Amino acid sequence: MARIRDRTEDFKDAVHRTALSLGYNESKLAAILAAFIMHKPRQRSSFTKAALKTLESIETLDQFLMKHKKDYIDLHRTTEQERDSIEHEVTIFVKACKEQIDILKTSINDEESNSKGWLGIKGDHSNVDTIAHKHGVVLILSERLHTVTSQFDQLRAIRFQEAINRATPRRKLKRVAASDSTDNSKSNTLKLKEPDNSELREPDEVQYDTVKVQQQLLDDETRALQVELTNLLDAVQETETKMVEMSALNHLMSTHVLQQAQQIEFLYEQAVAATTNVELGNKELSQAIQRNSSSRTFLLLFLFVLTFSILFLDWYS
Repeated sequence: MARIRDRTEDFKDAVHRTALSLGYNESKLAAILAAFIMHKPRQRSSFTKAALKTLESIETLDQFLMKHKKDYIDLHRTTEQERDSIEHEVTIFVKACKEQIDILKTSINDEESNSKGWLGIKGDHSNVDTIAHKHGVVLILSERLHTVTSQFDQLRAIRFQEAINRATPRRKLKRVAASDSTDNSKSNTLKLKEPDNSELREPDEVQYDTVKVQQQLLDDETRALQVELTNLLDAVQETETKMVEMSALNHLMSTHVLQQAQQIEFLYEQAVAATTNVELGNKELSQAIQRNSSSRTFLLLFLFVLTFSILFLDWYS
């Protein structure tokens, strides 16, 4: 048995000489060998880039909320204007993320509609798996965004509850002060109504009493104005509290409406897919009925020809 000789080094030398003869230098050869060993990373698709960008935006929003959480909740750290600016920035972030997710959904729907062949039948199985994977990516991004927005909803609920708690005791204190001032004015009017022996007093005393009565009337009018202004302030603060509560309820309602809209959209897509499947099933049933009728006709014709052939052979024999 002949011995096997290893010609690998000879092959490498021949390849090296051929490459040098074709104009390749040592640096190019080293780069080619390195490319065989260390493969270049695959080029990412536009959908993958957009999904990663959306995920980065959501993570940035989460970090922004974690950074400004204490500033948004604590009353002594920031003012109302600063908290409003934080809320505005978060709203812009959420809106941008939702728009990016909607763009991804639109691209998936376009790709899914283009991947269908004749009569709406899906063609390549690998393309179907890719579309399903993209649907999963969009679902994960939507759930992640919903988690972050839920955290912000909790922060807003805490802020609104603190605003309501601040407004409630202040209204109670002002109502107590108004009742006290009303009682004082009533007691003063009762004192003024008591009979006096003005005939027995001197003229200076009568003039002093007149000035005192006028001063008392002015004080009563001032207290009445204070009571009226206090009532107006209470009404304004109560209206403000109701507006804050309505704003919180409106935000919660918009969140639930958004969730229901996503569920309705999913149900609509499922209904459209079911309708398409029913139409395809009806077409398949009609084709099966046609095949059945044609096969029945062929069978009857075959039996007729066979019977006629037997009768002809019997007559001929």
